[in-house]
Amino acid sequence: MEDLRDLLFQRKTCVRQRQTGEKCVLLRSRECMKMEITIREYKKEDAGAAAEIWNQVVEDGVAFPQMEMLDETSGDQFFSEQSYTGIAADAQTGEIVGLYILHPNNVGRCGHICNASYAVRRDMRGRHIGEKLVRHCMDKGREIGFRILQFNAVVSSNTNALRLYEKLGFVRLGTIPGGFLMKDGHYEDIIPHYHLL
Repeated sequence: MEDLRDLLFQRKTCVRQRQTGEKCVLLRSRECMKMEITIREYKKEDAGAAAEIWNQVVEDGVAFPQMEMLDETSGDQFFSEQSYTGIAADAQTGEIVGLYILHPNNVGRCGHICNASYAVRRDMRGRHIGEKLVRHCMDKGREIGFRILQFNAVVSSNTNALRLYEKLGFVRLGTIPGGFLMKDGHYEDIIPHYHLL
């Protein structure tokens, strides 16, 4: 059985692109999936890599409401002012592969509700890094003292996110028709979610 799995994984290959922009050698998918991910708190020296990953999602134009790109300076300010910014990195190399930001969703009497955004580097998507980020974020939100995690704008065409949030027990709050302007100019529905922490 193990030989059959190895044969199947040898057929599937993936390309990991280093932060230098150079393509590394083809790796068997099994090797990529074995990557051990650690999640730690953001540091100033992460600004460049974190901004680059954030900008990829902004540039995709299908998940984040933001349209402005971050540079290293604005990125450091943005990530530093969050309640918490989590950095996902390869445990062996320290290479940054994803991040999340966590902050209050509102103020005052609704300040116990938090909101978060997640970004995984394009060449590292599909390896369950997003799930690790969401789980870590939920634990961190609880630790900080938030009682509810709410997502305001999950785009209806973001099926990977919708499946993940359902798996993790998030509750859908309904649909806002045409609530998200896609990069190509058309409007998609958004589906707010929440999870008790």
